[in-house]
Amino acid sequence: MAMTEANEVPKIVKSVRAAFRSGKTQNIEFRKQQLKALLKCTKDHEKEICDAIFQDLHKPYEEALMMEVAFLRNEIITALEELHQWMKPERVKKPLVNQFDDCMIRSEPLGTVLVMGAWNYPFQLLLSPVVGAIAAGNCVILKPSEVSMNTAALVAKLIPQYLDNECYRVIFGGLDISKVTLEQRFDHIFYTGGGAVGKIVMEAASKHLTPVILELGGKSPCIIDDNCNLGVAAQRIAWGKYVNSGQTCIAPDYVLCSKATQPKLVQELKRSIEKFYGEDPKKSSDFCRMINVKHLKRVASLINKSNVAIGGLVDESDKFISPTVVTDVKADDAIMQEEIFGPVLPIVNVDNVDDAIEFVNSREKPLALYVFSNQRSYLDKVIESTTSGGCVANDTLMQTSLSTLPFGGVGPSGMGAYHGKYTFDVFSHKRSVMVRKLNMESLNDLRYPPYSAKKISYLGPLLFKSEKSGNTLLKIFVIGAILAFSYRVLMNSSAMSSYFSKWY
Repeated sequence: MAMTEANEVPKIVKSVRAAFRSGKTQNIEFRKQQLKALLKCTKDHEKEICDAIFQDLHKPYEEALMMEVAFLRNEIITALEELHQWMKPERVKKPLVNQFDDCMIRSEPLGTVLVMGAWNYPFQLLLSPVVGAIAAGNCVILKPSEVSMNTAALVAKLIPQYLDNECYRVIFGGLDISKVTLEQRFDHIFYTGGGAVGKIVMEAASKHLTPVILELGGKSPCIIDDNCNLGVAAQRIAWGKYVNSGQTCIAPDYVLCSKATQPKLVQELKRSIEKFYGEDPKKSSDFCRMINVKHLKRVASLINKSNVAIGGLVDESDKFISPTVVTDVKADDAIMQEEIFGPVLPIVNVDNVDDAIEFVNSREKPLALYVFSNQRSYLDKVIESTTSGGCVANDTLMQTSLSTLPFGGVGPSGMGAYHGKYTFDVFSHKRSVMVRKLNMESLNDLRYPPYSAKKISYLGPLLFKSEKSGNTLLKIFVIGAILAFSYRVLMNSSAMSSYFSKWY
């Protein structure tokens, strides 16, 4: 697949903006047609998609199907099922003064948006936001990550075959093309990736005052209570940590547990790793590889060999790092200074839950937080005393499986949230609309100059909210007064007096 030339980028963006102005994406049937076409693409090319992901990450077919293709299909199907409801104007509560007005919030498309994908889940993380953007009626420029080159090339080939070529375009290229793309004006930018590039995206967007969604990452802690089923906990932690070879933005980054629990946890983690990947994970067809040698070297440099309790093997030629557990880690160790984003799990000892909470709160707000305990009171204390993008008790990663839960970070771990309707809302302008009638203008005389104490006395019950609740009688009285006043105004009208005189 040919790369996009730098001089073509402005032309592509200009043509897509023109397509949006044509109004073709406003129609609900057009949006559904595009979503159905994208769904068909995932079915027609399922094997090709999974094969491309395997070439990039050595990700097994079943894992790619479950965590990338199936995830995207579910997002599309949800959008198709719910789109009519999502697009309905939202009626709002009205005070007495607006009872005769039609007041609503309309969801309208933002315009032409840029979606920049990540390399670790190269299919799902690029196209999942696109589903919401299409559903909301936007035109979309897709920029897949060039790091996962095989998947990016496949997306660049398939999208033009299934989606409208005027409204949805793929820009395929490296860092130079990303730079040129970010120089263009968009109505919204959605970026998934690391914080360093996130700052570049935000800086570029600020030149046009373009709103952004940043789905980043961070060091997601996993707190383990002594009173916990360690066998189950270890298995769920091992899965969340080592799936995709640890290259998951919400993977447990480190464990906080007591000194007494640590050896028992290590034993259970070892048992789980062998259950998943056998005695030699390198020979397992179910264990992924690092995306490239550069990333492998960065992660490998964080491993303190003297503290390795499990794994620690590195094969640069195969881009392989074995599932690794490092014990007795200190807060100032190198491995605790940055997001690991690899199959290495450090364990930090704490004396109790209060120490664990203090440890978490003394650091940047994470994208995810995990806590394991048999006691609901322990779980509640951790949840109520910390903050994070999302939180799961007694499991890992599963918060992403429910589209009715928003997914996103807080602070340095990201801004904005998506999935399901939240993605539709991200790419929609919530437009406030009030439709008033042109009759009964005499009532409005109360708000016009010249002002007087008498006018204010009439307007008082409508202007000022009561601090007391349950003022039903007052409301009835005010409504009655308004109706009586309206009747008086109407009867004083010469036309109305003439009309009603026939009945007397």
